[in-house]
Formats: sequence, C-alpha cells, structure tokens
Amino acid sequence: MQTQTTTETIEFNGWTLRIRPAETENPRLLLMIHGWTGNENSMWVFTKKFPADYWIIAPRAPHPADPQGFSWRPPQPSTFGRPSLETLAPSAEALIRLVDEYSASVEVEAQQFDAIGFSQGAAMVNVLGMLYPERVRKMGVLAGFVPSGLEAYADKRVLEGKRIFVAHGTQDEMVPIDRARASMEVLEQAGASITYCEDEVGHKLSSTCLRALENYLSI
Repeated sequence: MQTQTTTETIEFNGWTLRIRPAETENPRLLLMIHGWTGNENSMWVFTKKFPADYWIIAPRAPHPADPQGFSWRPPQPSTFGRPSLETLAPSAEALIRLVDEYSASVEVEAQQFDAIGFSQGAAMVNVLGMLYPERVRKMGVLAGFVPSGLEAYADKRVLEGKRIFVAHGTQDEMVPIDRARASMEVLEQAGASITYCEDEVGHKLSSTCLRALENYLSI
C-alpha cells in the first residue's frame, strides 16, 4: 500500500498541529516532537516511508525560541543546550493531555502511543518515556540526550522491557557524541534495550539511520 502523504495543519485546544491521518482501521498514534527553533513542520522530512497504520501528529512547542521557531521550555539563555527535567516536565504533561484529547476527538485508541523526537524533541521523548512509561510504547531518540534530573527514574528501571531507537552523528557539534553515549548509559540503567545507529554526520539524521528508524517502526 502506498503510504499516505497528505497532511493538514489544524488548530486544536490551543495547539497548532500538523497531522497525517492513518489509512487503516485501528491505527497506532505517533507523536513527532521537533527540536529547539523548530515547529510543527520540522519532523515531516522523516516520514515518507513511515507505516501507513500510523496516525501522526506533530505539535508546535508552546514557547518562543530565539531567534525563531519554538521551544519545549521557557527561554533560559544561561542554560543553552542544557534543558533539565524541571524545565521540560510541564511540556511533557501538556503533551500527554494533548494525546488524550486529540485521540478522543478522532476516535483513535492511544492508551499507548509511539514518540519520535529530534534534538530537544528527543530529550522530550526521554522525559515522556521516563515519566509516563505506561503510555509510551516505542521511543525514537534522534540527535538527542537525556536531560538532567532523570537519574532517580533510571534507578527505578522505569524503562524495563522497552526497546528504544537512538541515532546520532559522530560529527554532531550541537549535541556531542560523548553526551549521546552517556545518555544511552542512563537509558540502559533505566532498563531499556537500545537499537543504536551511529553515522559520520553532524546534527542530523543520516539516510542509513533513517532506514534503520523505518525498520524499527515497522516491527
């Protein structure tokens, strides 16, 4: 079946969302979370071959970013690149409410949903998975990191049994590869099994890792 490529941008309960309805009955919900200075359009470059049974929603983050775009935490110039659990948790809670309200409005079952994020959005995926492990099924962490403050959740092994996809570039200057590797140790400490793709690129997802992500989502 040809994967659905038609999307639309809507306003829903105070959010701006770009959505792609599923082509099948009993769809899975996929939440796509953009990075710092991104918006609801940023993540769609990855989705061309995503499974047709996904109902995809990509929300715009609630806070303005400087010099453009949006962020999942309020502006904090002195902590550039180092968002913490404390600053991201309110957006995580808001995203759970969004998933519940939107899925109810379109009658898509989303007691469990999948989430993919890039950079700051990947940090948000880690926060969602740790704070709401019963809600998040698959996690895609692209060029991301585990924000500080999640260590206590890792000690409780809240991700036990979850298989998480992580992709990172060895030439990434925004989120250095050493930080990504340290973050994977935290995820493993939390009980997760990591499917890892590393490539010689900067702060982006390589074509090789995109294919690996597509395979991860199809299983």
